[in-house]
Amino acid sequence: MPRPIICWAEEYGPESDTGKNLTTQRNKSFIFRLPCGFRCLQALCEFVFVSSRVDIRSVGSLKMATFARPENALKRAEELINVGQKQEALDALHGFITSRRYRAWTKTHERIMFKYVELCVEMRRGRHAKDGLIQYRGICQQVNIASIEEVIKYFMQLATEKAEQARSEAQALEEALDIDDLEADKRPEDLMLSYVSGEKGRDRSDRELVTPWFKFLWETYRTVLEILRNNSRLEALYAMTAHRAFQFCKQYKRTTEFRRLCEIIRNHLANLNKYRDQRDRPDLSAPESLQLYLDTRFEQLKVATELELWQEAFRSVEDIYGLMCMVKKTPKPPLMVVYYSKLLEIFWTSSSNLYHAYAWLKLFTLQKSFNKNLSQKDLQLIASCVVLAALSVPPYDRLHGASHLELENEKEKSLRVSNLIAFDVESKPENREVLSRSSLLLDLVAKGVLNCASHEIKDLYNILEHEILPLDMALKVQPLLNKISTLGGKVASASSVPEIQLSRYVPSLEKLATLRLLQRVSQVYQFMKIDKLSRIIPFFDFSVVEKISVDAVKNNFLAMKLDYCKGSVVFGRKNLESEGLHDQLSVFSESLCKARTMIFPPVKGVSKLGEALPDLVDLVEKEHKKLLARKALIEKRKEEQERLLLEMEREEEAKRLKLLKITEEAEKKRLASEFEQMKNQRILREIEERELEEAQALLQEAEKRGKKKGKKQVLEGEKISKKVLMELALSEQLRDKQEMEKKLQKLAKTMDYFERAKREEAAPVIEAEFQNRLKEEEALYELEKQRETEQSRQRHTGDLEEKRRLGRMLENKKVFEERVVNRRRAEFNRLMQERDEKINQMIRLRHQERETRRKIIIYLRNEDQRQKRLREEEEARKREEMERRKKEEAERKAKLDEIAEKQRARERELEERERKRKDEILGRQPAMPSTFEPSSTAPAVEPPAVATQTAAPAPTRTKYIPPSRKAAAAAEVGASRMDGDRPPPAGDRDRWRSSFSSGAGGSRASWSSSRDRDRR
Repeated sequence: MPRPIICWAEEYGPESDTGKNLTTQRNKSFIFRLPCGFRCLQALCEFVFVSSRVDIRSVGSLKMATFARPENALKRAEELINVGQKQEALDALHGFITSRRYRAWTKTHERIMFKYVELCVEMRRGRHAKDGLIQYRGICQQVNIASIEEVIKYFMQLATEKAEQARSEAQALEEALDIDDLEADKRPEDLMLSYVSGEKGRDRSDRELVTPWFKFLWETYRTVLEILRNNSRLEALYAMTAHRAFQFCKQYKRTTEFRRLCEIIRNHLANLNKYRDQRDRPDLSAPESLQLYLDTRFEQLKVATELELWQEAFRSVEDIYGLMCMVKKTPKPPLMVVYYSKLLEIFWTSSSNLYHAYAWLKLFTLQKSFNKNLSQKDLQLIASCVVLAALSVPPYDRLHGASHLELENEKEKSLRVSNLIAFDVESKPENREVLSRSSLLLDLVAKGVLNCASHEIKDLYNILEHEILPLDMALKVQPLLNKISTLGGKVASASSVPEIQLSRYVPSLEKLATLRLLQRVSQVYQFMKIDKLSRIIPFFDFSVVEKISVDAVKNNFLAMKLDYCKGSVVFGRKNLESEGLHDQLSVFSESLCKARTMIFPPVKGVSKLGEALPDLVDLVEKEHKKLLARKALIEKRKEEQERLLLEMEREEEAKRLKLLKITEEAEKKRLASEFEQMKNQRILREIEERELEEAQALLQEAEKRGKKKGKKQVLEGEKISKKVLMELALSEQLRDKQEMEKKLQKLAKTMDYFERAKREEAAPVIEAEFQNRLKEEEALYELEKQRETEQSRQRHTGDLEEKRRLGRMLENKKVFEERVVNRRRAEFNRLMQERDEKINQMIRLRHQERETRRKIIIYLRNEDQRQKRLREEEEARKREEMERRKKEEAERKAKLDEIAEKQRARERELEERERKRKDEILGRQPAMPSTFEPSSTAPAVEPPAVATQTAAPAPTRTKYIPPSRKAAAAAEVGASRMDGDRPPPAGDRDRWRSSFSSGAGGSRASWSSSRDRDRR
């Protein structure tokens, strides 16, 4: 059958008998089908044109036309769809939606949009759908915002259904068995396609069927988010759309689309903060809006972690923190539990053990503070996980020896992560906490986390952090790690907390145990065989231990060296690879000097030293002064250079800031002027558009009135302003009002005459009818009166008969009544008596209880007073004992200080005498004769003799001397000192003075005598 041709026709002339079968209403659009064929088409067109004066505007294609009503556009689209021309129907609806003529919202507009989105989804026209939804948003935003929500929900539902349908078809196509030969593995066409394209059947079906619909569904979500963004009336629908888009990415593992979706939502929020003067802008300070944005970000975080997009998950965490910083609020505890649970997964995946442990600590604090349903077992499990996570942090800093840029980057990163973990939206830079392993362990102890952990965890913590003996450390740690690896499970009372498996911390704990063991061994031993070290570290092979030790040495945690030639490990820093490399020459020089002194001991004669270095002291002093002056000059030059550089940097920074400030001010002024200009232009354009729409509405109203009254219509082509149209409309309204008033006056007069005549004719008829009705009612009254009298007489007779019948039972009734009353009275009296007895018993019991309680209170009060009195007496006794001890300690300390001061004075006196003697020897040596005179050598020879006499008590200085013999010993020492040196002053000296002075003198004398023996 030939395809029918669609013709668009519109009637312009009056109706006729010939054209009644085509249309029955003026200015009504219609569609009719023509058979294919030139002669039939030409004949029908001539007939229509001549008899009905119908304009054939298009044959074979449909062009956009102006509709009188919205229903006409919907009807035309449905007719086009029925004949298979969906593209033309879509164009017609698109032209209707984008037209400025139909901007007033009606219910038909919603039905048109439903049909429009159906066509867009069916034909996969995303751009048409976006354009139409944007236009429809402008139509219904101020009138009925719920309509755009319904349309968008229907649009997303259709797109989702189509995608699911395509996916189901692809699966069915893959599972279908279309094989002629069951013994053949594959069809020939499948083999050819696989060799040519390299794709499998499922991949090919997905590319042909599923991928286009998935692309369209993704485009649908992007379109809807773009339409709904930054609109306070549509923020709930925006959040729902974002959640559905997240679920789409999660369900189909669309990682690339998920990253783009996160970036889109992030840009929307940035634009919301950038353009704060938009109309209908969402207010983030409102609780409802903030909760919607928070739910969207948390859903984004959950989906990112489930898709294992850890970088995007970390950016989502930063988005949540940034959103809360903008509003200066903190989310509710359930959301914070989700926040920290996802954060610790991110840190664990990134091998940031320190941040992972801090996240666990925050999560533990939240669960302990706000989760009232948390059981003791779950709390112990979470606390154990916190402690193990803290122990898994390496005990050394990996930034040892890093460059300044790396240190700055790491510092910035640490501050950034500490803000995310602390979640303090009003924190200041100076109040930020520095994250470290030591502070974390202190927090565990201070906040009671360690007390909540299990016994195995506590033992492991004490062994790894406080154990000193290294040889049996591994034997203690190994069973604990084996037991810990079996612990874990799901926390039943905290659904947001992930499943805890303590076994994943075992490798880190084994590495920590190895490091602690090496550290303890290095503190105790200097050398150790490699075999023995391998035996005491059972966790790893020695190759792994070597890698761990190299990393520890690199980060300055250990100081050790492996010597494979000797098969030993050397601990300590006595090698050239230690930190003392910069002063190795000075150390080497000192060692050589010591060795030379030991091999060739120097001659003890003073004369040779004086001859070789006569002015040594002056030379050393001069060189020392020169070095100090040179060092001061260098420091001064460095400071001057640094000052000049700092001033130059400050000047350049000031110039740069000034230029930047000027540029920013100019940019702000330019943007403000442009914004003001655009705002004024927009306002003027809106005013012109509104005036034009009002003028068009008035023009249409004038045309309708002109058509109804048969007056001259106002043509659209004429240049008529709004003012002229208003004047015409007002004059027309005034004229209509006057005509209506005249018509009403004439109608009122006519109705008055008609009513008056009608009442005059009906008056005698009404009077006659009234008299007849009066007579009928009198007769009816008499009849009713007689019937009522007869009924009253009969009722009275019956009542008298009933009274006589019941009078015989009056005595029986009184007897029964008296019996019932007596029985109830006796029962009442019995109950009252029982009640009084119970009340009295309760009063007695309560009195006894009060008496017992009073006696107990008096006893407890007296006992408290007695205990308090005993405590006060004990405290007074302790206070007196402490004061007495302090007094004795002060007296003893004063005595010791006096003895020490006397000892120091004696030593200073001896040193001064020795210095004077050396100065005399160095000063008189060149002029000394070859033979010694007795007068010059007498002072130098006599002290050794005295020293030999007083040197005897020196070895017995530390022996115990009974108090009874202390006075005699002091007298003997004083007598021996009188022959040699100055005797100690007599009088009121302390008795301990003689002992200390004799010891010092003995040691000094022994030194002098030994030197004298060497000289002889």
